[in-house]
Parts: sequence; structure tokens; C-alpha cells
Amino acid sequence: MVEVHLWSGLRSLTGGQQVVEVKAKTTGELLHALVLAYPQLQGPIDAGVSIAIDGRVIATGLTEPIPEGSEVYLMQRLRGG
Repeated sequence: MVEVHLWSGLRSLTGGQQVVEVKAKTTGELLHALVLAYPQLQGPIDAGVSIAIDGRVIATGLTEPIPEGSEVYLMQRLRGG
């Protein structure tokens, strides 16, 4: 299981939970599992999110492995400017 820390704007979509647990081994599986567990997250995920694993923002797509025991954060997509 992966513990996923959510940014404050998503907490109302997960019953107020700051951290949720889902079963996933990759970033793609993580996003899919989040939507299955919390269908209301589909909109924000479709709009674009960033995933940080152990302090590193993942920009390589949906196949990045999530090592067991990792610290995982789902964040609003980081945009350059």
C-alpha cells in the first residue's frame, strides 16, 4: 500500500482526509487507484497533477516505479513561467 499525501484543495473530495492509502507500484497505477477509491478526484487528476516521490517531482510519465515505503505527495501540477 502507498500512503499518498494530498494538497489541501483535494481533501474535501476524500472526506477530509489528508493522507489516503491505495495499492500501486507505479505512478500510473497510483492515479488509477486514487480515482477508483475516490471517483471525485477524476476532475483534478484530468486537469493535471504532479507526483512527488521522496522529494523528487516525477516528470517521466506514468511508468515511474514507487518504491515500498516511499513518501508520496499528490500536488497541483507545477508549471514553469
